[in-house]
Amino acid sequence: MARLTALSGLGRKSAALFLLEIEGRRLLLDMGGGLEAGERPDLSQAGRVDAVLLSHAHVDHVGALDRLAEIGNPPVYATQETQRQLPCNLRPPRLAKLPDRGCAEVLGVRLDTGRSGHAPGGIWMRFPTLRGGFLYTGDFSTEAPLLRCDPFPRSATVLADASYGDREDSLADQIAALTKAARGGAVLPCPLGGRGPDMVAALGAAGLTVHACPQIADETERLTGTPPPVATPETATPAQIIVADGPNAEHGLCAALRERPGFRFIFSGHVPRSSPAHAMLAEGHARWMGWNVHPRLSDILAMAETTRAERVLPAFVDLRAAPRLTAALGPRLRQCPSLEV
Repeated sequence: MARLTALSGLGRKSAALFLLEIEGRRLLLDMGGGLEAGERPDLSQAGRVDAVLLSHAHVDHVGALDRLAEIGNPPVYATQETQRQLPCNLRPPRLAKLPDRGCAEVLGVRLDTGRSGHAPGGIWMRFPTLRGGFLYTGDFSTEAPLLRCDPFPRSATVLADASYGDREDSLADQIAALTKAARGGAVLPCPLGGRGPDMVAALGAAGLTVHACPQIADETERLTGTPPPVATPETATPAQIIVADGPNAEHGLCAALRERPGFRFIFSGHVPRSSPAHAMLAEGHARWMGWNVHPRLSDILAMAETTRAERVLPAFVDLRAAPRLTAALGPRLRQCPSLEV
């Protein structure tokens, strides 16, 4: 029997670290770092790992790759685009490729992959098991304009991104609201390898002139073929709409502009309590408006129906704050950190 153990990632928004013991192998699905300053996930229960498989390159999924020595220095498997996005300080010495979609084999263990719609190069992973198959969705979204989420395959057990809990706001409504709010100038922080190009494209399609930091401009050109005008610390003005790296104004152009007068900030993602964004929002110096990059409640339920899941483990969410999701999953809901899959 295959067994899944959640070392981190259940019960709250936290680092993705899931140990899958299957066919005599110990595979770590993602190796995320903490979201709060100084937070270090506990790797003591991981033991010696045969391989690490990455769903995408965001810090809460790859941020602990600098600690590979603690789990035996295993090889790391990821898509070509995810490998490209890994920062130098997290780039492992042994990298192997996973397909964006298709069949793969990791140390003799078979799996299928598909695009997850959350980030360029992001994937879900499905493993055949004696209990009807196990699916790890990674972070996923069915709404991203520039990124596709491939259909999820039938799987009896699903470890599902449920970051938004009961949220049902549509991205289309969020885009309309942000288009109105950003007129006259705003800084829109986002992570690299995330919603930046979608923001540039969607707000541009609504008739706004959108600038981007050099990194987001490069990402947008890769996805659309057309780069937006670039904003830098020297050229940025408060009247511009600027999509920039630094999701919580902790680095990059966002950090450079947050201390300057006249710049309005609109945050749209998860805000750690230890981040500059949290302080800015608490002091009334910024605004928060959603931009979906994770599944809505209806998306999670549709995924459970499509896969014919018998067991669903909602990840990255405190279920006490998601009573509708809890009720809707009913007998399929699992919260145990270790179970046979």
